[in-house]
Amino acid sequence: MRITWHGHSCFEINDTIDLVVDPHDGVSLGLRRPDPIADVVLISHDHFDHNRADIVSTDGTDIINTLGQHSIRDIDILGVEACHDKKRGSVRGKVVMYRFVIGGIRCLHVGDLCHSLSSKVLKTMGEIDILFVPVGGTFTLDANEAADLVKSIKPLITIPMHYRIPGLTLEIDPVAPFLKKCGIPVLRVGDAIDFITEDLPDHREIWLFDY
Repeated sequence: MRITWHGHSCFEINDTIDLVVDPHDGVSLGLRRPDPIADVVLISHDHFDHNRADIVSTDGTDIINTLGQHSIRDIDILGVEACHDKKRGSVRGKVVMYRFVIGGIRCLHVGDLCHSLSSKVLKTMGEIDILFVPVGGTFTLDANEAADLVKSIKPLITIPMHYRIPGLTLEIDPVAPFLKKCGIPVLRVGDAIDFITEDLPDHREIWLFDY
């Protein structure tokens, strides 16, 4: 399996199929345009920095942007509702968090989550191997809130996203406060990492991507 970060909240997960989550168009954020052509695209919410499925899709691409259970190309996907603000979505609306199993690895991408998760939702998500979590604050969880979420979910691997990087036009925080707050060993993986299930560590770890 290969995971590639295309900046912000956009990740490409490539196993037997190519799955992309929350694609942006690049230019609107001051970033590079994502270049994969996906078999499956997951859209957490309809904001310009997360919803550009057209950038990474063809006529044969399956695009998912809804709640509930989906089984697409041998991938089990569960969409669960969350809020983009701390006022039950009344300010910035709702988001869809996606739990998906690909290559036998249980992943959770929480989109622009902005609040803690209830015990009921945590139970629904179950055990998670890889968590993609926003850490930059302002529009999402901040460093402290994201660290608390990591403690609640207890993923094997945590991948921070949605934080300040060179060129980004959004005023959000950098990743450093989150890393300090978490206190979990950090592995710098470049802009992509290749691995198999047996390569996953036997201890909790943060994978920090370059951009």
